[in-house]
Amino acid sequence: MTHREDVSMAAEAQRMRHFWYDDSPESASGVDVLNLLRRYREAETTMRTRVRADMDMGEKDILALRYLISAGGKSTVLRQKDIAAMLGITNASTSILVDRLVRDGYAERVPHPEDRRSVAVVPTEHGKHEVRATLRDMHGRMMAVVNDMSATERDVVANFLRRMIDGVTQPPMALPPGE
Repeated sequence: MTHREDVSMAAEAQRMRHFWYDDSPESASGVDVLNLLRRYREAETTMRTRVRADMDMGEKDILALRYLISAGGKSTVLRQKDIAAMLGITNASTSILVDRLVRDGYAERVPHPEDRRSVAVVPTEHGKHEVRATLRDMHGRMMAVVNDMSATERDVVANFLRRMIDGVTQPPMALPPGE
């Protein structure tokens, strides 16, 4: 086979590949998808830093307030020990965190409605208002992106994200002895 025939066959193989598989710029490679996911995480980290600065709160404080607001929306109340478990921090650290939220007017301690021996932590109206005011526009933009997707696209993205979560949360595989 001559060099010219080799080149011609390679060109034909390339054309056939384009027939069966879309490798146009709109068709993202696996590396493209992972790079986009990395860029999203970086953008989200930047946004979280901005929100923490706007609210003058730490990451755990904002998460705790979010958990308190979410629980209130479900007519559930949280104790400090519940917050500690959700955040994966010690009871002592949670006490300090809740003290800060109470001091800054984001939360309050109240008698637990079902257990008189316990104290519940609930968000204040000020706390709920601050979170909503700070996050409303961003959440609206994010929801608009999701609402613009078809049900099939949302299913694909949700499945991808579930699998990625599983992929990064599984413990590393043990190396065979001697490696």
